[in-house]
Formats: sequence, structure tokens, C-alpha cells
Amino acid sequence: MKNTLKSLAAFSLVGLPLLLNSSALAQKTANREDTLRGSITPERAWWDLKHYDLTVNIDPKNKSIKGSNIITYEVVSNATILQIDLQEPLKITAITQGGEPLTFRREGAVHWVTLTKKQEVGKVEQVHISYEGIPKEAIRPPWDGGITWQKDSKGLPFVASSNQGIGSSIWWPVKDHPADEVDSLDMHVTVPKGLMDISNGRLVEIEVGKDTDTFHWKVVNPINDYGVNINVGDYVTFGEKYAGEKGTLDMDYFVLRENLEKAKVHFQDARRMMQAFEHWFGPYPFYEDGFKLVDAPYLGMEHQSSVTYGNGYQNGYRGRDLSGTGWGMKFDFIIIHEAGHEWFANNITYKDVADMWIHESFTNYSESLFLDYHYGKEAGQAYVRGTRMNIANDIPIIGTYGLNKRGSGDMYYKGGNLLNMIRQLLQDDDKWRLILRGLNKEFYHQTVTTQQVESYISTQVGWNLEKVFDQYLRDVRIPIFEYYQQGGEIQYRWTNSVKDFDMPVDVLLNGKAIRLQAKTSWQKLEVGDLQELLIDPDYYVGVLKSRE
Repeated sequence: MKNTLKSLAAFSLVGLPLLLNSSALAQKTANREDTLRGSITPERAWWDLKHYDLTVNIDPKNKSIKGSNIITYEVVSNATILQIDLQEPLKITAITQGGEPLTFRREGAVHWVTLTKKQEVGKVEQVHISYEGIPKEAIRPPWDGGITWQKDSKGLPFVASSNQGIGSSIWWPVKDHPADEVDSLDMHVTVPKGLMDISNGRLVEIEVGKDTDTFHWKVVNPINDYGVNINVGDYVTFGEKYAGEKGTLDMDYFVLRENLEKAKVHFQDARRMMQAFEHWFGPYPFYEDGFKLVDAPYLGMEHQSSVTYGNGYQNGYRGRDLSGTGWGMKFDFIIIHEAGHEWFANNITYKDVADMWIHESFTNYSESLFLDYHYGKEAGQAYVRGTRMNIANDIPIIGTYGLNKRGSGDMYYKGGNLLNMIRQLLQDDDKWRLILRGLNKEFYHQTVTTQQVESYISTQVGWNLEKVFDQYLRDVRIPIFEYYQQGGEIQYRWTNSVKDFDMPVDVLLNGKAIRLQAKTSWQKLEVGDLQELLIDPDYYVGVLKSRE
């Protein structure tokens, strides 16, 4: 058989993966440290987080911190050992319950705490943990996280935390697993006189001291651990009242004094973001805690109600368009992307890091929906198609469960194209919008699994998308639409795909739009004289015209 390759679906087949990579090649050998970090151990499972009361004293001169965390929890089942996480070189100096000291044993980042009080099911208890030391310094934040210790142009301290990958236990003692979110949070952050701390939620009070000031922040909504942050600097503030779907939303902006004037102009993207995302995803999920955009000494991150920003007050991603279409220069990437995580990451949060696509695929897709809202559908479609040049198709998007192992970085661009393709499959933009809003309503303030998200979308779309999700989330191959003409008919099928892959596909046959119910077995269609077959470019697939 002689084959001719064509790139009718807006990408080249050169280098297209034709085999499913072995998961063994994509995963590191699991060790005990991975298991303790990434799994719901018995010592984590028996208690349900209710409240954190975190106190932190920041010493920029010595790059050190000292503080405590009072953890309030409900007893779910009987136990005597509690798992608390705090990474070296920080040290826990004391743990008490009811004023009585508790013994604990350290194993890497894990502290096994022996409880002396009987833990009765249904009762609410507290442990008080004191700690101190010099936390790991971030090398390449936010990817290689920790604490960033910098100075502004005037030589004043400019300090921030960022720790999604490495874990929040890099700078405070915590139950460091995403499946259990705390219901509410208080933070008391002490900084040198003349500086401010900006953290999550709303500012309750400032306790003025002789040489230091303490900022008390309160979060009344559930919050994931990695979304908790500190930002210390010579901040000034301005803000606005946004008339949103749930009423008036406080949108406040905290920037270094030197950035105030340009921020007043540039941060108008925040309002445009809120307009677009409330339209597509539903009400901002944290009205009670407000919305903040905060200058940071690194690129930025999705800290809940305290989104950090460091994109240099320029459009695009560090001044460039990730789609190569020009549309990526119509907005500041960090403002739009990181704020988009308020819906997908902070409102809907993965239970396991392996399901990180729930955060990144939807938020990557939100960039095109922002363009769709403000510039029209074709702008958004062009953008998402343009991002395909960044897809590696190296390892599956779904990671390894129970080991704190995320999947491929393709969860961004490939995941965004998957969602855009489901929109095309649905062929009903109003219903698609209701599905996106429905996700944020159905899983409001919850931690979820991939299966829950897949099942919800399939149910709402009206047919089983299991094979579609398997193909794009769990396999590295891109399905190929293979066809050939024989007489007055064409025969077509899917190849390079998972077993029984059965995704419909929209094509132009001699200029006429038609939907083909393609399967992995050959299908037939009478066409007469075939002059042209073009696949809808919003399908991320390959095309192979074969000739017997």
C-alpha cells in the first residue's frame, strides 16, 4: 500500500508518535518519600481539616522564619498517630495538645506525632505546632519553589512564597496533601516596620509594634494548602468595586510603590478577566474573601484570592505570544491565566497531583475563552489552535496516583485543545457554556477526581466520551483519520488510537459540511467524485489519505 500524508487538521504529522510510550519510561521509581508525600496514609486519613491559625515572623535580613500553626480538625476514626509535614531545613520545636507536650519522630519531611488524648469520633480537636529555621530558597520560582528573598529598586526587602510543586510544607507545618482542604484560615504575618504583608482573604487588623508590624488576614472559604501565600514588600494599594454575578466584588491591587502608576493602567486586564470568566465559568468563587492581584518577585501564581503577578507589565507571556497568532499579545498572560485558576484549581481542586490537568487544561483553555468573549469566537479558536506548536506528546497527561507525580506538561496546550475539540463535538456553544458553569457549581469548593470531571462532561454532552478522554489524557498518540476512495465511495477509520476509539469528526466533502461517525473499523460513505476532503481544523487529529 502506498501512503500519502496530508496535514489537513492544522498540524504536521512529521514526528507524530505512533506508539503508546511505556509508563515505565515516563515515571521515576517510587520510593517511600514519594509515597508519604503523595498518598493518603492512614495517619492522614483519620482526621478532617477544619481550620489553620498560622503565625509567621519573617526575618528578611537572616532569611529565616519562626512561627506556629494551630490545626483544628475533626476526628473521623480512632487513631493515635498524626502525620504532620514540614520540610528540612525547617524544624519543629514543639507540638502540644490541650497544653500537654507530645512526642514526635521525624522521617524526612514527615513528623509522626504520638497523641496521648483519646481521639473520639466526631469530636473537634486541636494541635499546636511551633517551628523555626531557614526555609528552602526558591531557585526558579514558581516551578522550583520555596521562599524568594529579593530587594526592590530602593533596596527594600521583597519576599514571597511559591510552592505548588514542592509543597506548602516547605515553609509551614501542614497536612501536605491536596485531598483535604481546610475550611477556613487565619494568618498572622509579622514583618519589619515599613513593610507590608499581603496574604489570602481579607485584612482583619494590623498590630503595630516598635520594630515590626503584624498583619492579620482571614479566609472564610475552603483553601488548598499551596494556595496559601505570603508577600512582603513596600506595597501601596488601589482598587475598584466590581458589579459581579453575586453582587459587589472587592478587587484590590497591591504593587510596589515604584509600579503604582503603570499598574493603574495595566491592571485593567483584571476587570476584563472577571467579565469574561464570570460569563463562561459562573460567579467568582470567593466573593467573601475578595480578589487581589499582588506584585511578586517571580513570574506569578494562582494563590487563592491573592493572585501574584510578575510579568513585567507587558502583554503576552514575558512579552511573547504563546500561540504565534498575534492574539496572545492582546492580554497579559499572567493576569488572565493565573486568575483563571480561581475557578479551576482553587474552586475545583484535584484530589491527587496526577489529576493536575483539571487545573491546567481548563485554565489554558480559559485564555482562548477570554479572547472569545472580548474579540469573538474565531480569535479564541485561532489562539487555541496556535498553541499546538507547544505540544510535545511525550508522556500521558495523567500522572501517577498516590506518589505526587504529575503528568506531561501537555496538560496545558494539549488539554486546552481537547476541551476546545469537545466544544466542537457538541456543536452547541450555549450548552457548552452551561457545562463549564455547571462544573463550577456541581463541584463548588470541592476536591475532585478526573473520573468525576469526565463523567460530568459526558453526562451533560449526552454521550460517552470515555475513549476521547483515554486518547488525549492517557495516551501520547494523536489519532489519525485514514481514508481512501474506491469508486464512488470513501472508506474511512481511526488509526493510531486507543482500542475502540469512536470519536465523530466534522469534515468538508467537496465544500459541503458533514459529520462522519468514525470508528477504528472501516466505515463507508457514498460521495461520487471526491474532489476535496478537509477536516475541521479545531479537531486535534492527523489525516492519512491512503491508496490501494
